[in-house]
Amino acid sequence: METGPSSVRDLEIWNEGVDVVKATYGLTRTWPKDELYGLISQARRAAVSVPANLAEGLGRGTPKEMARFAQIALGSLYELDTLLYLSAELEYSSKDGVAELRERLTSLAKRTSSFIRYQGSRQ
Repeated sequence: METGPSSVRDLEIWNEGVDVVKATYGLTRTWPKDELYGLISQARRAAVSVPANLAEGLGRGTPKEMARFAQIALGSLYELDTLLYLSAELEYSSKDGVAELRERLTSLAKRTSSFIRYQGSRQ
């Protein structure tokens, strides 16, 4: 049985963030092992940061804090997008291989930005 506040699991952008983590871990498994402490680690940390910061913001309990932590999550989405772009440029992943995930990041970034604006309107 899962534990923790059910409300975070009800947040669509949090669930999408979890899916991004899974996809990122799957993709980075194919990258060169000498990047384990470089791009692999950084990409995974950026991906995990998205749902983790959304959860932390929700746990803080105020719209202002939720918006602040969602902004951090948004920054992590942009960071991850850059790392995926670099992985294709370095030929660790095919451009087609990262294109779908990068599109998902763009969509999630738009939804997260809307969420931030919504939280701002609640302050």
